[in-house]
Amino acid sequence: MEQQKIDLFIANNSKYFDTSKMPMLVERLKQMDDDKWMLINSIQYKDPSNLLIFSILGGTLGIDRFVLGDTGLGIGKLLTMGGCGIWAIVDWFMIQDAARNKNWDLIQMHLY
Repeated sequence: MEQQKIDLFIANNSKYFDTSKMPMLVERLKQMDDDKWMLINSIQYKDPSNLLIFSILGGTLGIDRFVLGDTGLGIGKLLTMGGCGIWAIVDWFMIQDAARNKNWDLIQMHLY
């Protein structure tokens, strides 16, 4: 893979991934075939900032977890009204890391 393409990908998508995993991602992108490049660029990543907004506005209804793709946790938050509000508040601090982990799992699935 060309270094210029990798740099452009990292510049455009770095907010979607944990910074500690970026060197590993760069190395894996260098080893990747050009055939997978279009596939990697077409992945729709979850935006951690948007999920934080969803969590603040609709966390007690589980909207943040439904958007993230965690349907079971979303139903749990919906039925308990966000664990009486406690679970919703905890997710304000954890939802961005959950989104980055979900994005990491998604790109790993396509890289290997």
